[in-house]
Amino acid sequence: MHRQRFIHLQIKLIMPTIEQLILLTSILILLGIFSSKLSARLGLPMLVMFLFIGMLAGEDGIGKITFDNVNVSYAVGSLALALILFDGGLQTSVKSIRLVWKPAFTLATLGVLVTAGVTGVAAAYILGIPLLEGLLLGAIVGSTDAAAVFSLLRNAGIYLNERLQSTLEIESATNDPMAIFLTVGLLQLLMNQQASGSELVLLFFSQMGIGTVIGLTVGWVSVKIINKIKLMATGLYPVLVAACGLLSFGLASNLEGSGFLSIFVTGVVIGNHRFVFQRNTFLFHDGLAWLSQIIMFVMLGLLVNPSSLLEVWLEGLAIALVLTFVARPLAVIPVLKLFGFPKPEIALISWVGLRGSVPIILAIFPFIYGLPGANLIFDVVFFVVLISATLQGSTLPYVARKLNLMQPPPLIPAATLDITAVDQIDADLVEYTLGEDCSAVGRRLSQLALPDQTVIAMITRGKSVLPPRGSTQLFANDHLFVVLKPENRLFLEHLFSEKISPEFEAVELPSTGLSLKGTTRLNEIYASYGIRIDENDDITLDKFIYANTTTEPTQGSVIKLEHLQLKIVEMIDTRIVTVILEPIDGRD
Repeated sequence: MHRQRFIHLQIKLIMPTIEQLILLTSILILLGIFSSKLSARLGLPMLVMFLFIGMLAGEDGIGKITFDNVNVSYAVGSLALALILFDGGLQTSVKSIRLVWKPAFTLATLGVLVTAGVTGVAAAYILGIPLLEGLLLGAIVGSTDAAAVFSLLRNAGIYLNERLQSTLEIESATNDPMAIFLTVGLLQLLMNQQASGSELVLLFFSQMGIGTVIGLTVGWVSVKIINKIKLMATGLYPVLVAACGLLSFGLASNLEGSGFLSIFVTGVVIGNHRFVFQRNTFLFHDGLAWLSQIIMFVMLGLLVNPSSLLEVWLEGLAIALVLTFVARPLAVIPVLKLFGFPKPEIALISWVGLRGSVPIILAIFPFIYGLPGANLIFDVVFFVVLISATLQGSTLPYVARKLNLMQPPPLIPAATLDITAVDQIDADLVEYTLGEDCSAVGRRLSQLALPDQTVIAMITRGKSVLPPRGSTQLFANDHLFVVLKPENRLFLEHLFSEKISPEFEAVELPSTGLSLKGTTRLNEIYASYGIRIDENDDITLDKFIYANTTTEPTQGSVIKLEHLQLKIVEMIDTRIVTVILEPIDGRD
């Protein structure tokens, strides 16, 4: 028999006091953290391990904890998922969104609709339930899970090309509104046969539109507030950022929009701007997202009754197979073919349709609406999620390798350190760790063609601190602490994070150009940025300019070449101090 779950509070614990409850919670969190090590050994996604910890602690497991409160589960699960999406937004660059927004958003809307429809029809037939209830189940499992995808792609040592990884991440972060719309709309039809189609269409556009607008607005205002407000305690800045994200979620939800979409968009806006104590804020939210994952999945594991899963395992397995091998490919293949994805990438995206917390949280909705078949839907959805996460999550590295899509580990990314008065200082303090095959390794600081107003503040090698001098030679694993202007970040990333290879490509000059000292040699510019100025490159910029002008150079003079132009911006007497390399169409 399926266990009945009640809307009112019904939490029975062996240890009833608050002190014992705190002890139990800490033990469950610790078990969740330690299970992450076991997860890597077994090749299972961490969310599966967290779910198993909850199931083992539940009333059918060794913990014997009875937890049946769907309201608490929905509230805690929604809050945890919101924080996970916010952290995902903070780590998502606008560049990656621009790269894949068309295929990702198409998968997040049309893809979810097709997946839900195919799975729903199959579920109705397999379970012998009315078609509308089958479609409801399909809608609940129709979206991929952001927590599962972010965790797997960002923390499991799986490296894909930028377009492929961004498509998976942006799709998973933005497809929740569609799944929520379909779930709520079908529940309204099931509980109220008089519900009109126009109401459902309005619900969809309000979810997507209001969620996006609130997310953009709150994100923009948040950056202004964070950089202007002067807080006495620096530890409050990460909390302030978190509060802004939750404000976005709450406003959108109360205005009939998608809180999940809104908080993700707010995270993207904040994460792509400079603000005070940025590094500490990112570290704080990364830890908060991990804590949210552990609490959410352990709690959802407590909520399920494993004995009930055994009653639906055959039907659940059949639905999971249809979802994985039929519905997901049918939704993905036509869309990605339209956008020109190669077959191996289409195959991988079809396979990485991980289900996680979102379907389980949506499976709580039928209880809240009082649907008679809510128990059956919940148990089947939970089983489908377990199969999806275990099968697809554990085999992703193998499938990516077989499809020749695995990339080598990237060089260690730069870490932006905190400058308190970021609103008053137009500079960043960035830490670079040089990889084995970084293009700067083996060269002296004087040979790096550093952009003007860029300062190497400190170099650490092992336990030693080296004073930066022009003669200092760089080695792999050196840590460089660099003060730079934000517009020069592109060039420093290329210099300290690019690998030496035959495909070493030139930096594409932005409209602001590249500002260099006049004493910089042309061969140093080519070795640092791949920019070729002249074949005779063993001379300095100032000598090159004098050799290529018929009149006396003056401040503001422009020397036009075939693919770029050199503009003199500073001179002392006849000595050229600073030159800007601009794209050929650059104009003042």
